[in-house]
Formats: sequence, C-alpha cells, structure tokens
Amino acid sequence: MKKLANYVQGRWQEGTGEGTTLYDPVLGTPLVKVCAKGVDMAAAYDHARTQAGPALRRYTYAERAGLLAQVAQVLQASRDNYYDISLQNSGTVKNDTAVDVEGSIYTLGYYAKLGSRLVDGQVHLDGDSTSLAKDNAFASQHIEVPVRGVALLINAFNFPAWGLWEKAAPALLSGVPVVVKPATATAWLTHEMVKDVIEAGILPEGSISIVCGRPEGLLDALNGLDLVSFTGSAETAATLRQHPRIQHDGVRFNAETDSVNCALLDPEATGSDLLVREVVRELTIKSGQKCTAIRRIFVPEASYDAVAKGICEKLQGITVGDPRNESVRMGSLVSQTQKKAVTEGIELLAKHCDVLFDGRTQTSMQVDGNDHACVAPMLFGTRDPDNLALVHETEVFGPVATIMPYRDIEHAYELARRGMGSLVASVYGEDTDFLAQAAVRLAESHGRVHVINSAVAKVQTGHGNAMPQSNHGGPGRAGGGQELGGLRALAFYHRLAAVQAAPEVLARLAAQ
Repeated sequence: MKKLANYVQGRWQEGTGEGTTLYDPVLGTPLVKVCAKGVDMAAAYDHARTQAGPALRRYTYAERAGLLAQVAQVLQASRDNYYDISLQNSGTVKNDTAVDVEGSIYTLGYYAKLGSRLVDGQVHLDGDSTSLAKDNAFASQHIEVPVRGVALLINAFNFPAWGLWEKAAPALLSGVPVVVKPATATAWLTHEMVKDVIEAGILPEGSISIVCGRPEGLLDALNGLDLVSFTGSAETAATLRQHPRIQHDGVRFNAETDSVNCALLDPEATGSDLLVREVVRELTIKSGQKCTAIRRIFVPEASYDAVAKGICEKLQGITVGDPRNESVRMGSLVSQTQKKAVTEGIELLAKHCDVLFDGRTQTSMQVDGNDHACVAPMLFGTRDPDNLALVHETEVFGPVATIMPYRDIEHAYELARRGMGSLVASVYGEDTDFLAQAAVRLAESHGRVHVINSAVAKVQTGHGNAMPQSNHGGPGRAGGGQELGGLRALAFYHRLAAVQAAPEVLARLAAQ
C-alpha cells in the first residue's frame, strides 16, 4: 500500500514506522498509509526559518501575491483528482467537496488579489505617529513587520483542502514559511495538494512543508518567535495551550475550535421559511461536520411546533448513503471513529430531549451493509431550554440540531449566550430594526453574525460558510481566535512594535 511521504528540509522523506492506514468511510477499503516516525522536526523548522523565510521575504507583497495566484492555477488544473480523493477518503457528495476544494481555490485567489494591491516594502505603518515631547521633538510610531519564524498549521479532518489554504494563503503572503500538519483521517487530499504545488516549483524551497501522521516533537522544536494556528476540538486546543513552548516560551497561538452555533427566528416569525431551509442545509452539508454548523435553533414559543414540522418535512426528502450513488444527497462521516462519537452523542440527547425527526427510521439510506460511517440527520427538541444545560454545552459533530422556544427576545439572547462563545449566529426576519439590534446583541459572544431577510435570500453566502472577506473565529469556547477577515488575517503573521524616535527617523520609516 502506498505510504504518503513527508516533505521537510526541501525533500520528500518517508516515515520509518508501520504507519496509519486511511480508509474509505463508506466501503471500508484501505486507501493509503501515513507515517511521520523519524522526521526531524527541529531540522524541518530550522530549514524553513533559515532558508525559506529569507527567500520569501526577498519578494514584495505584490510579488508574493503573484505566487499565490500561480498556486491557485495549479490547484485548479487538478480539481478532478481532488474530487476523487475526497469521494474516497471523506465520503462526501460532489456538492460538499466543492465547498472544500473550490472554497480553497477561491480563498487563495482572494488573497492573491488583495496582496497585489499592497504597497511594496517590509514595513507597514499602523496609524499616525504620536508626539511624546514638546513640539513633537520625539514621537512614537507603530509599525508591523513580517514574523521571521515558522508557522505550524494544525488542521482538522473536515476540511482537508480549505483548512490548509485559508491559513497558508495569508501566511505566505506575509512572507512566513509554513509547516502543515493535517488531521490524519483525511490527510490524503492535503498531501496531494501540497505535492502538486511543490512539484510545480512556484514557491522558494521549504516555503511549504507537510508532515502526515504523528511526528515526535511537533511542538517541542518551536521557539518563542514561531507561530501555531490550530483548528480542531476545544479539548485538543486546551492541551496544546499547556505545552511549554506555548505556555512558557510565548509561541503565538491561534485556535478555532468547536462551538454550539445558533440560528434565531425573529419574534414575529416572519423569516421561518428562510430559517427552515438554512437549518436543513446546515444539517446535511458535509453531513453536519462543520465547526460552523447550526446546533441550536431558537424560535418564539408560538412558532415552535410549526417550525419543527417544517424542518422535519424537508428532512424526509434527504437520501443518505454512498456518494457514488447519484440519488444520494448526503454522504458519510469521515470515519468509523467519528460515527461512534456522533452515535453516542445522539443517544445522549435522546435521553433528555424529544426526538422530533429520527433519521434512523425516517430517512432513506442508500448504502450496502453496516460497515459504513453514514449517519442520518436528527432533529431534537426541548421546551425547557433554561434547565437543560446539555443542549448548550454539548456539540454532536454531525447531522444533529436541537430546536428550543424562547419567551421574549431578551430570553433568546440569554439562551444564545449560554453557548459561552460561538463561531457564528444567524438571524432570520424582515424587521430591519430588529435585525440590526440582534446583530449587535449577538456580536458580543459570536465571531460572525449572519443576518438574513428576503432581500438577500438568493445571494447570501450561507450560515456555515466562512468567507475570506469576513472574520472566522469566536470568543470563549470557540477558541478566542481570529482568522481571515480580509487583510486582518495578515496581523497574526506580523509583529507590532512601537518605534520611538525623532520625527526625521519616523519620516524615513514612512518612506520605506
């Protein structure tokens, strides 16, 4: 069986161990192996810092943007291969793969376009200078300069393509080399994309490296001037934060973690059709395996039954199973491990909530045998959300959501906040004043607020889609991090410093 090689120190290296086998989650057939045993991470980071970093920084921002555009072209040329790998390794239908693959290419193109407009140079001024002495004889100017370390990108299993490039694009545009550590279960697609880019010879050697599997010393060999950008579970993020390199040495750490995102229907229930459609879409895209998926649905008490019925009726038309079957609309989870976790979560919710739609008995399943990772959508409900902490604290990372009634809008905001920090909340209605108020009230505990009325119904980008123009991240449980958001993404890969000097020195800085 093919073993995926790691690319570090400017060359491909196979791991020296037996490795871990990746499987087709629908058919159960073995695909490839990954192994990082024997990879010298200290040498890998050192090569990236000392060789790739200086080479990248010799380019201007606009020139690096041009490199990103070429990377996007390389990926575009191999789209069909990526779709095939995703079908086998992630078990996703074509439309779901598009969210991952096409989304990654779009994000690269977006940062290539943004970067082409940046003023050339190694220094970016942050605001105007501020006087520190009489007659402005001594002043302070904040500047941003690219980090001279390496960025370790640790990615989740659900978006092996987009998860890579949404981090790598702003890092490379900033002139910072990256080492990619994809989630093992779906590492094949990430590996194939990186391999195609390396073989194209677009980037300076070592600008992008990849390690698949579990290397020893992944964080041990970092230093205080390096960076880690992580996507995954809150539990894993908490473990990483305790590592000495992060906790004591100050390695900059950004985390985007799981959260119990919500959808809120306005008190007049005027956006119920919009909410129903979006909830069903979020339950089924990627089989609900999105950190941004809707997990909690808040509706006025008087609308609870009608909205629940509307969601259930649409879910009845969903066919789940083997994505090779053209009648299948929703594929599988990525692995048997994930199926076990989601199944256990469903059983837990079923003990405490009403089962309003039971995909186990109400969904058409088009797949052979039982050795598959397919799980049908489930809709739960509770009429007492105040006294059931479980629904605000537990995320089942699959096609699962819970609907809850609220008494008045203040009660709805309180319920939303009990998620203790989420990536996204969406609001549905037609009252402009209410929608604006809701956006402000929800922004305090959510990284993004997606506001929908009939005027934008056909053009809105989707509750769960993280667009590069908008912030991706959230407070509290969601990790406290920030990604994307246009040029804001570059801030993580730059250092902010205050320069205190004579006005003529600061003027020379500005001239650079």
